Amino acid sequence: MKLSGALSFLMLASASAFAPSTSNTRVSTSLQSQVTRNPNFGKLIGGYLFPEIGRRRNAYIEENPEMASKIISLGIGDTTQPIPEHILSGLVNSASKLGTKEGYSGYGAEQGMGDLRAKIADKLYNGIIKADEVFVSDGAKCDIMRVQQVFGSGVVTAVQDPSYPVYVDTSVMMGQTGEINKDTNQYDNIVYMPCTAENDFFPDIESSPRADIVYFCSPNNPTGAAATKEQLEHLVKVCKERGSILVFDAAYAPFIRTEGVPKSIFEIEGAREVAMECNSFSKYAGFTGVRLGWTVVPDELTFSDGTRVRDDFNRVMTTAFNGASNIVQGGGLACLDDEGLAEINTLIDYYLENANLLKEAMESIGYDVFGGTDAPYVFVKLPEGKKSWDMFSEILEKAQVVTIPGAGFGPGGEGYLRLSAFAPREVVVEACERLKVAMAN
Repeated sequence: MKLSGALSFLMLASASAFAPSTSNTRVSTSLQSQVTRNPNFGKLIGGYLFPEIGRRRNAYIEENPEMASKIISLGIGDTTQPIPEHILSGLVNSASKLGTKEGYSGYGAEQGMGDLRAKIADKLYNGIIKADEVFVSDGAKCDIMRVQQVFGSGVVTAVQDPSYPVYVDTSVMMGQTGEINKDTNQYDNIVYMPCTAENDFFPDIESSPRADIVYFCSPNNPTGAAATKEQLEHLVKVCKERGSILVFDAAYAPFIRTEGVPKSIFEIEGAREVAMECNSFSKYAGFTGVRLGWTVVPDELTFSDGTRVRDDFNRVMTTAFNGASNIVQGGGLACLDDEGLAEINTLIDYYLENANLLKEAMESIGYDVFGGTDAPYVFVKLPEGKKSWDMFSEILEKAQVVTIPGAGFGPGGEGYLRLSAFAPREVVVEACERLKVAMAN
């Protein structure tokens, strides 16, 4: 008993060594610092889109607790299928090595493991980029903010409208914008490039004002449109003529199945002089929670004074990032083995079939539908005059299905609804039946 008591005391003492003292802690509701808030955060309207969706979903469940088990999510693009066996083995083996003297590793290169950088360049780009142009990270979303840090507050940004909200929100945070224009629901000093069904969701960039930095996503989130080679050639040409830098978001590249549609901007001649590319394993291999991505910055991409953009991006990576997890990078290497690539193709086929089911369901009740062919998103045009947030609420009430209102991606998304194909198959089938009832004209 004495020994047991002593051990208990030691365990308690050991645990308390890591806990802060609370003896002098006081709770005050009136104390404020004298630090001025960053005014750029005050410009942001509401919360970030996807947490706002979660807030509204939770509010509905609180009001209707009996419906909690019936909720189906076709909202945020979060993968749901388990990580495949070979890819998982890469994660497991990398974790196991840390428990051995021979296999243990600490800090690695901030730019990523050399083997992984080389494998990305070889397997995903067929050698059209160099390994040392690849910067491995914890995901494309984080890299977008790192890109913004490189360009700073003194640039003008252009975005597709509608587009992934991270481009706009990080531009606001960096101080690149003015206030929100209440009439247009757009920020001053951002160039919004309209992407509509009438222009096949590809902007008339020549008619848009010049911007220093042009963000472009293909296959697109939320519209599902995948730009053709000719469209991307035109985009590169205009950026080159205007001296703009193109930030190409290729996070959904593996969903492209149409022959001849580029999966990388570097398939386009001249892109190395004007473009950088962000990508991620999130949708490739179900790594949304694992976190692994990369950004490619070619040697030829420079600022107006001749400084290489990659040198400044490297400075951000080495200053504010300690490199992606060693364990996760081991999983990335497994992704790019032949077995891993085959598993990725199987996953992508699964989600594309889900997209096809959603598309067919919406078309069967008379809606115009876009995307869902080379992308995991289905973009549904709503009846004339129907607001997308109203439709979001109506579907949640009637069908207990969570969708994403198009207006959340910018004013150009008003009148549309985005459906995600990342749910399990049986859930997608059930959602289709519910939506056909709730949205029937």
